[in-house]
Amino acid sequence: DRFMEAAKFKYEVGMRDFVNKPCHNWGEFLSPKIALSAFKLDLLSNFRSYVAKYFKDQRLRTLMEFPVIFLGASPKDIPALYSLMNYGGYALGTHYPKGGFFQLVLAMQQVAERQGVTFHFDHNVDTLKIEKNKITSLGINGVDYAFDLVVASADYHHIETLLTKELRNYDEDYWKSRTFAPSSLIYYLGMKSSIPNLTHHTLFFEHPLDDHIDCISGNTKWPHTPLFYICCPSKTDPHVAPAGSENLFLLMPLATAISDDDETREKYLIKMLERLEKHTGTKKLYEQITYKRSYCVSDFISDYNAYAGNAYGLANTLKQTAVWKPKIRNKKVHNLFYSGQLTVPGPGVPPSILSGKIVAKEAIDLYRKT
Repeated sequence: DRFMEAAKFKYEVGMRDFVNKPCHNWGEFLSPKIALSAFKLDLLSNFRSYVAKYFKDQRLRTLMEFPVIFLGASPKDIPALYSLMNYGGYALGTHYPKGGFFQLVLAMQQVAERQGVTFHFDHNVDTLKIEKNKITSLGINGVDYAFDLVVASADYHHIETLLTKELRNYDEDYWKSRTFAPSSLIYYLGMKSSIPNLTHHTLFFEHPLDDHIDCISGNTKWPHTPLFYICCPSKTDPHVAPAGSENLFLLMPLATAISDDDETREKYLIKMLERLEKHTGTKKLYEQITYKRSYCVSDFISDYNAYAGNAYGLANTLKQTAVWKPKIRNKKVHNLFYSGQLTVPGPGVPPSILSGKIVAKEAIDLYRKT
């Protein structure tokens, strides 16, 4: 209870005073209210020692620490501030949109279209035409389209490669020096039979957390005894699989910039299914597969131009927080903005959406001035 009370405080302060800041400079955080709150945010304590103050059972400690993997560093290097994630996940709960998460994407598209937004799918931005430090048009599939201003929500580094070096916010050495959150091995499976003793969400962390984390942020390699997550939405939503069947989503955090050939992917699918069999008391799950698709590092690169194949942006270490994240506005191209997981407030779907909200305000302010 004490842990969750403290996590709730961090969550509420973070949502109220921090996540909506554009983070141009530290002056945005200079207020008596924020200063008083900061003392209780445990910014200088690491997550591991903080959790250990409240939990003695190693299983509970691991349960609290597991989400930190997706922040991109060991619990020893992540500020205790991020216990706010535990409050969000365990106290506020996880919500599921009927029909799957893509229904949320469709709903956002519908809202945008009602506001007059036009979507162009399967259109690649090839060039940025710049005159007098302003983007005048985008080259899209060989055709130039004029724009008053541009909000780039693609991979930040990729967008910068479309600029000449003198117009970039950051050079290649900067990106190489960053600590990135992990990539992932993902499997989408259709199973022809129902799987007993399995819930909508299952975390598999029977093995030491640090061994897996070291394979991500230390001695990067495929983990020998991986930790992973399985989502079985068909346990909640009958619309996502035929009757008597299952829809499975398997996710294993993985180092960026690592080889991910089909043979290695398949090897780890079998490892995960064997652990699932042990957990559920089932056998020969591989033979139950009717649909299989994998997604990994090279797919994040080819589909999203994700730097080093990252799936979650920059690691949320103290030196990559707030003002120290990549800026949301280009310093030399005055009408170019950046949003998404590589800038503020950080990685993940909710922060990326908030990033769009922050940048929209900045872009509207600029448009009104000009």
